[in-house]
Amino acid sequence: MSLSPAKQAFVDFASEKLGEGAVLTRSEIVDIAESAGMAYPSWFSRSTYSVGRGEFKLPVNGEVITPKIKPMKRKPVVVESTEEAVVAYHNPTESLVPDKDPLYVPFGHFNDIYSIVKSGMYYPAFVTGLSGNGKTFMIEQACAKAKREFFRVNITVETDEDDLLGHYALIDGNTVWQDGPVVKAMERGAVLLLDEIDLASSKIMCLQPVLEGKGVFLKKVNRFVAPSEGFNVLATANTKGKGSEDGRFIGTNILNEAFLERFPITVEQEYPSVSVEKKILDKVFKSLDVESGDFSEKLTTWADIIRKTFYEGGIDEIIATRRLVHIANAFAIFGDRKKAIEMCIARFDEDTKTSFLDLYSKCDMEVSDKMADEAAEGTENPKSEEDEDLTPF
Repeated sequence: MSLSPAKQAFVDFASEKLGEGAVLTRSEIVDIAESAGMAYPSWFSRSTYSVGRGEFKLPVNGEVITPKIKPMKRKPVVVESTEEAVVAYHNPTESLVPDKDPLYVPFGHFNDIYSIVKSGMYYPAFVTGLSGNGKTFMIEQACAKAKREFFRVNITVETDEDDLLGHYALIDGNTVWQDGPVVKAMERGAVLLLDEIDLASSKIMCLQPVLEGKGVFLKKVNRFVAPSEGFNVLATANTKGKGSEDGRFIGTNILNEAFLERFPITVEQEYPSVSVEKKILDKVFKSLDVESGDFSEKLTTWADIIRKTFYEGGIDEIIATRRLVHIANAFAIFGDRKKAIEMCIARFDEDTKTSFLDLYSKCDMEVSDKMADEAAEGTENPKSEEDEDLTPF
């Protein structure tokens, strides 16, 4: 009896690992399929290949030649983790302390986060705030200042236990265990950042014991990992874990209350003040070797007006600090204030884009004059009826 190519591929892989005619339990079948990157072979766990309760024999040349045998005595399917075999999250000798960014300007809750990180205590913190206000950057730079190793894990709805704690991988023909970033951070006593935590599904609950600071048991390899001194968990989110009712942050989820309770404090990060934001833009322009004049001041005044209107419910969009930095970079490329702003706010709908540009023109006479000149040119050179007739369609 010949097997299909897909079935034969599973048999060949399992035979290479365990020998021809080997007997597998259901859990071993799962392990072999996972290590080979194959779907679970439900066809194999049927009576045709059964040689005992929960035991199934690999066919040889498509058939089970010896129908009833005792399971073979052998070492476990999974190769023991060793320094050589395990694919590490990073080079163990490599320092993961982030570099200090010369463009960073401390503001908001930076000193609070720095105090937590520097203390070495296990004290998780939940950092929330609107997009583009420097939450992640703040935590990274706090670790840089405190000279603490920093693991950043970006969370999505697909993130699960395997991504966080570890999983089996097929390396050079061997099935080996690969520790996840959470385990590595625990072992090294590093700061673990769960970025965009409110995008997570219920699978994030696998971190409950980690958030209690008690370590975690890796059931797949029968190993307990205790946190080293200095380990801590910080999380960032655009919401407070209650979802986004206005739809601004689509994809965010309502997090389990028991999960949120594991964070002793919640830090609400706001956008920087006008003076701090101007200092940020001045540093950016200086790093780009661009003479900006009063552009930084005009941009921050404009953004501040928009934000106040947004908070009062007058508009539905906002200009983030990150977007102001985008505008600064665009100005360095194009050398035109109006063009830089237009290109960086083009992602908004037409009405919002127009109103934002009109508002900026009231803050900056250079842009206002340019818009007036463009409008005048359009009035002086209207398209004639004859031109319209000649326009191809």
